[in-house]
Amino acid sequence: MAQAEKIAIVDMGAVFEQLPQREQVLKALQSEFADREAALKKKQEELRSLAEKQQRDAAIMSKDQQTELQRKMESIRSELQLKGKALQEDFRRRSGEEQNKLLSKVQKAIDALAKKENYDVVLQRGAAIYVKPSSDISSKVVEAVSKSK
Repeated sequence: MAQAEKIAIVDMGAVFEQLPQREQVLKALQSEFADREAALKKKQEELRSLAEKQQRDAAIMSKDQQTELQRKMESIRSELQLKGKALQEDFRRRSGEEQNKLLSKVQKAIDALAKKENYDVVLQRGAAIYVKPSSDISSKVVEAVSKSK
């Protein structure tokens, strides 16, 4: 006689949304990139100030002054574009690294829970059309990961 397998379901999206570590990671990343963001905002303000000066003083500026101001503004725009793109890429990379660390913790919690409660199979929520609420172990996973450091 064949024995039915014990199956559990985990909603990974819900797990990640509920993890307290997620908020800590976000705050740490924001802190890590705060100086670079502040520098970009300062450059944006400088560019805005120069644009206002150009608009305000265009009639009284010589052609050379206008050209110099235009070049300075283009230089700042280029710098903003390069630094902004680098900041986004670095933030995305670091965010991915931190998310992978959390994913590893979640996976360990799922493995431990599956062994402890003798599950034969643990599936992601999207892999099943119907799930009996008692088969969803997402909240147990969140609790286990929340307790880990």
